[in-house]
Amino acid sequence: MKRILTLALAFFAFGAMAQEDQVLKKLDEKAAFYGDISKQIWDLAELGYLENQSSALLQKTLTDAGFTVKAGVADIPTAFMAEYGSGKPIIGIMAEFDALPGVSQKAVPFRDPVIEGGAGHACGHHLFGTASVAAGISTMEWMKENNIKGTIRVYGTPAEEGGGGKVYMAKAGIMDDVDAMLHWHPSSANNAGANSSLANISTKFRFYGEASHAAAAPDRGRSALDAVEAMNFMVNLMREHVPQETRMHYVITRGGEAPNVVPAFAESYHYVRHPDAMKVKEIFAKMVDAAEGAAQGTQTRMEYEIINGVYNLLPNETLATVMHKNLEQIGGISYNAEERAFAEDIIKTYPAGVMVSPEDATKIAPFEVNEKGSGGSTDVGDVSWLVPTAGLGTATWVPGTSAHTWQAVAAGGTSIGRKGMMVAAKTLTLTAMDIFKDPSIAEKAKVELDKRRGAGFKYEALTGERSAPLDYRK
Repeated sequence: MKRILTLALAFFAFGAMAQEDQVLKKLDEKAAFYGDISKQIWDLAELGYLENQSSALLQKTLTDAGFTVKAGVADIPTAFMAEYGSGKPIIGIMAEFDALPGVSQKAVPFRDPVIEGGAGHACGHHLFGTASVAAGISTMEWMKENNIKGTIRVYGTPAEEGGGGKVYMAKAGIMDDVDAMLHWHPSSANNAGANSSLANISTKFRFYGEASHAAAAPDRGRSALDAVEAMNFMVNLMREHVPQETRMHYVITRGGEAPNVVPAFAESYHYVRHPDAMKVKEIFAKMVDAAEGAAQGTQTRMEYEIINGVYNLLPNETLATVMHKNLEQIGGISYNAEERAFAEDIIKTYPAGVMVSPEDATKIAPFEVNEKGSGGSTDVGDVSWLVPTAGLGTATWVPGTSAHTWQAVAAGGTSIGRKGMMVAAKTLTLTAMDIFKDPSIAEKAKVELDKRRGAGFKYEALTGERSAPLDYRK
């Protein structure tokens, strides 16, 4: 009897491995197809909430594959939800596709914009969206071929770069019934730990003064630019009196029209970040006080608009462990001779002291749990407080590359980016398959979520009651 059971288990394991091999083989066969989609989105380089063609391309790809697609969800024209199957478990995969302003770049290892001052995919979201769609389709095909019960969804999530698309989708409740949410992000390394991020509130402070001739009648003027500068000075003084993990940065987006006219309007755009969303709210309140003081001191009027607000990522070790196992199975990225030469040229552009090698792209980072966020912010954070969530990063960029740089845009437009994209697609697919085969993974992940966020947790978006800022990039 024991021998029969052992043989049965061995046969089951062999069958499962055969299914995985078949799924991965199909993804390899479609690598050029998905690579072409990512390149089209890279060329489009559409900004947040303006990604009309990029979103439409991904929606068509899913529709053609057999998904039912709902466009314009959460009152966001470029957001969508694609679904296949029915019943539980429900597994979601998030897809981003917005670019960044001012980082246009050709796919070459030296600074050369396509359009001077134009947009570029410096965070690799052209790869992000495409890999997530590829994973959704490959999971769907496996479900169909093997009569797997459950639902696979792909969420098209626009405007991650400061527009908070996922926040408004989460507020709309379209993710509430998801049992496990998966995502990934382009990177210069391969990792799938249970890591956090920084919570963030981003705000435009607008000051209204009185125009006047700056030489003939300056006493009649009330300078909105003075108010912006006074506020920024006070915010900079605040740095001594906030927790050391805090990050505050800003740009002056409007400073006046001409030096001989006292500026009647000026605007600054501020970010405040911290590993704890509640601390961000406290620091932001002090920032508002500084703005009000600046307005008082300059006899101007102040208004502010919260553009975006995101929670810190809530790690989920249960899901992350499965994700990391699958990333190790897929492995890192190996360069051919042409890719290695490109990587070496990119590395030469880094500041002195950045010690990396092209071989680093082959490595998988050890699994780790980091509950205290650092680095950047993401609207995935809000989703992670509502639904068990796990993600990974893959080396779509040359090792040592920072996000939001021309080097990231350049590598993302080459086969280096596309190779990393397919590693992500495969890892997401295997992770979704694991959860469908063993729904208890999602159940354990939900128990962990409840424990981490604490009893009585009630989600309140940091953006307040406002709707999505659809014009923030116009």
